[in-house]
Amino acid sequence: MKFGVIIFPGSNCDHDAYWTVQQVAKQPVTGLWHESHDLQNCDAIIVPGGFAFGDYLRTGAIAKFSPVMESVRRFADSGGLVLGICNGFQILCEAGLLQGALMRNTGLKYVCRPVQVRVENAATPFTNACSQGEVLTIPIGHMEGNYFCDQATLDQLKREKRVVFRYSTPSGEISAAANPNGSLDNIAGICSPGGNVVGMMPHPERSSEAVLGGVDGMKIFQSMIGAMVSR
Repeated sequence: MKFGVIIFPGSNCDHDAYWTVQQVAKQPVTGLWHESHDLQNCDAIIVPGGFAFGDYLRTGAIAKFSPVMESVRRFADSGGLVLGICNGFQILCEAGLLQGALMRNTGLKYVCRPVQVRVENAATPFTNACSQGEVLTIPIGHMEGNYFCDQATLDQLKREKRVVFRYSTPSGEISAAANPNGSLDNIAGICSPGGNVVGMMPHPERSSEAVLGGVDGMKIFQSMIGAMVSR
């Protein structure tokens, strides 16, 4: 079982994801350069946070054309696990692997702080180590985390249980006060129709060790490992 972490010009969380997989989860991991089509026989792909290509035009708009993303599309179509974190979520939406778009935060300010997210679907390969309705504390750090889609798409996401995380209070209440960026329906993460692709704005790699202030994010990586083991 091997993880691959994509490296784009401007990525700044690729090392964090790499460290978490290698040093905390104790799993093999390799870096995947954006100009390469070769996924190096990886079993799971992480599209990390940062500012791919400087977020020029709009977040993810240039990264989606990278050669590696062509391979990621084929990998996802075959059922491979793909996790997009923050900028990675934005890239997956731009690339069409996930529905919707990430817009500027309400208030037009960069937000960087721990938030609570409620697990809305604990049956995905990325949340199987969590319990349904569990509240996780995971940091965010973004300017464009305001998830949006049309009403038909929102209805579909809800009907198919593809909303994976929602911003909540520590007690699990879904409220406007708990929403850090104006995201539609408090959405913090969604999955693809097959459940094998997830995008989330919070950074689980930033809450994977006690020294970072919390370990809730490690449950995402543990879930992925468990899902791969059971395959």
